[in-house]
Amino acid sequence: MANVSKTTDMAGQMKNLPRHIAIIMDGNGRWAQKRGLPRTAGHKAGAETFRRIATYCKNIGVQYLTVYAFSTENWKRSTDEVGAIMALLKKYLLEAVDTMERDHIRLHFFGDMSPISPELRALAYETDEISAHLAPGDFQANVCLNYGGRDEILRAVRQFAADCAAGEKKPEELDDAMFSSYLDSRGIPDPELIIRPSGELRLSNFLLWQCAYSEFYFTDVLWPDFDEEELDKAIAAYQGRERRFGGVKK
Repeated sequence: MANVSKTTDMAGQMKNLPRHIAIIMDGNGRWAQKRGLPRTAGHKAGAETFRRIATYCKNIGVQYLTVYAFSTENWKRSTDEVGAIMALLKKYLLEAVDTMERDHIRLHFFGDMSPISPELRALAYETDEISAHLAPGDFQANVCLNYGGRDEILRAVRQFAADCAAGEKKPEELDDAMFSSYLDSRGIPDPELIIRPSGELRLSNFLLWQCAYSEFYFTDVLWPDFDEEELDKAIAAYQGRERRFGGVKK
């Protein structure tokens, strides 16, 4: 686990640091099963990993961290597991409400919040209000909750179509920038680096529009075991790549 001096060293050594890192927090259930524990124990450990990695990202100068917490497909899991995830989210939100201003951490949610309990929606709204009072340059954590990349795109298309029907927009006006303004991530730069722990080699419906030119980093480490050193490895891999955005090397 990184200490304060290591964090300071990393901040000083970082060049070409990703402004926005996104992580698919995968492997909680397998981590628990390997230890003979219930899957809920894995989610609890994974929540602590998120807290630690978010703090580390803030300390080394990453501006945005987006994590995949609960997908639109995760409702298929057992009632006990879904309930445990939501209980952990409630605990985190209650803590966040108390500490966001002190720690200068903004918190925002991606996804369709309508199926989420009214209590959690109210807490999420409260974090949005607190974030609005913080400086735009403060570190921001984005939590994808009841989120799916296709669902996000469909919701954006429906809203744009409604605006066209109301005479507020014209179809021919639509371009990349305008469409992006209808997404959950509006106002936030696309992630330069997307990390997936746990050995799976797929996106699983995560940030499908935003990932067009993201760099990907895959590791077999399960999310609860993902630490600051693993993040350093992912960032180092990113820094060793040449990003041409469809162009050619000059």
